[in-house]
Amino acid sequence: MVYIILAFISGILVLLSMIVNSSIAKKVGVFQGTFINFLLGVVCAALLVFIVNRDIDIIDKSFAGFPFWAYLGGFMGVIVVAISNIIIPKIPTIYSTLLIFIGQLFTGIVLDYFTGNEVSKGKIIGGILILAGMTYNSMVDRKQVEVKEG
Repeated sequence: MVYIILAFISGILVLLSMIVNSSIAKKVGVFQGTFINFLLGVVCAALLVFIVNRDIDIIDKSFAGFPFWAYLGGFMGVIVVAISNIIIPKIPTIYSTLLIFIGQLFTGIVLDYFTGNEVSKGKIIGGILILAGMTYNSMVDRKQVEVKEG
């Protein structure tokens, strides 16, 4: 149960983080905002490592035995934050959240397929239904705006 609660809290923090980061990016620029995000992230991570482990002896432990692609997470994180800084001010938050979720869901399905894991038809149908619902809602919102303007 604790992991479910942590996952829920993580989802909340991801969305709040995207909103805060995009606000900073609007003031200083997309990549400068991304830099500020990761600079503060490094400082916080270093403090947590020091508080939890009492040392920052991560170099020997971190670089030993991992394949190259294992280090691409930071690079992908920068891209995610930069893209979020661009889209969050342009698309309603609910649509951004749903599109990110749908992207994650379909990526998970593709990864399951290519790694030999079972691909669930229910997840595919669920993703399609969420996408269809979001598209329908977007069309309704657009018509409401047209009615107000017209």
